[in-house]
Amino acid sequence: MNELLIGANVSMSGKGMFPGAVAEAVGYGATTLQFYTGAPQNTRRKPVSEMRIPEGLAAMQAAGLSHLVIHAPYIVNLGNTIKPENFPFAVQFMQQEVARAEALGAYTMPMHPGAHVGAGVPAAIEQIARGLNEILRHDQHVTIALETMAGKGTEVGRQFEELAAILDRVQLNDKLAVTMDTCHMSDAGYPVETDFDGVLNTFDHVIGLDKLAVIHVNDSKNAQGSHKDRHANIGFGTLGFDCLNAIVHHPQLTGIPKILETPYVGPADKRLYPPYGVEIDWFRTGRFAPADLTALAEQTP
Repeated sequence: MNELLIGANVSMSGKGMFPGAVAEAVGYGATTLQFYTGAPQNTRRKPVSEMRIPEGLAAMQAAGLSHLVIHAPYIVNLGNTIKPENFPFAVQFMQQEVARAEALGAYTMPMHPGAHVGAGVPAAIEQIARGLNEILRHDQHVTIALETMAGKGTEVGRQFEELAAILDRVQLNDKLAVTMDTCHMSDAGYPVETDFDGVLNTFDHVIGLDKLAVIHVNDSKNAQGSHKDRHANIGFGTLGFDCLNAIVHHPQLTGIPKILETPYVGPADKRLYPPYGVEIDWFRTGRFAPADLTALAEQTP
C-alpha cells in the first residue's frame, strides 16, 4: 500500500527558509508540502542563494517527504487585457518564478489562471495562453498547474472547459498541468459533496486525469455555486469530513499530492494556530474528532 501523500501550505521565511519549511511540514506529520517563495500578495523575492536549498533538499530526503509544491503568487494576472502594459512584467516574473521552483527541485507549481477584469473570458484565455507560451521552456522539469477557481469576480477557470481551452492553446503542453481545489470546485458549482465521482469523470473527459498534478483539500464556508472562495477547516464546512476523506483516499488519485490550505484557528484577537497536524491525523486515521480542533484553538499560548 502506498503511503498517503498529504501535506499543507507551510512558511518559507525568516532564517529557516527551505529547511524551516520542511521542519514545519514534518511537525504536522506530512509526507509532502507546499509553500510560496515569498509573500503571495507581492512579487518581492529573495535570491535562491539565500533559500538554503541543499539543506532543505537533504531535510526532505531524511524525513521521507516528496513532491514539493511551489505556489505561484496570486497577484500575477496574465488574463488582464485591459492593462496590456502589465503583461510583460507578469510574464517576466513567472519566468523567474519557474527558475526559482526549478532550483528548489519542485514537482509542480499551482497558478491561478487570472481574471478578465471586464474584457470577457475568451480574451483572457487567449492572453493567458500567450503568456504561458512565453514562460514555459523545453528544458524545465517543474510543471505549471493551472488551478480550478471558484468564479469570484471575473476569475477565469471556474469551468473545466476554460482550463482546457488554455491547455489547447499552449505549445509546450507537457509542461502544463492542473490543480484541483475542492472548495473552489464546489463554489464554482460542481457537485463535489454529492457526486465527486461524477465531477472526476467530467474532469477526465474535458481535461484528462493525466493532467491532474495536485489537489488542494479545503472545506468550504459557502454552498455549492456560491462563487465565494472562502476556505473552511476540514469537516466544518459544507463539504464535510466524509466527502473530503473519500477524495483524499480515492483510488484514482493515489500518488497525487493532497495539500491543505485551511484557516488557522483560535480567537481573532489572540494567537492563531495552524490546524494541519490535527487535520492530517484525521485523514490518516479516518477518525474525525472536532473536539481536537476546538482544543487546539482554545489552548493557552
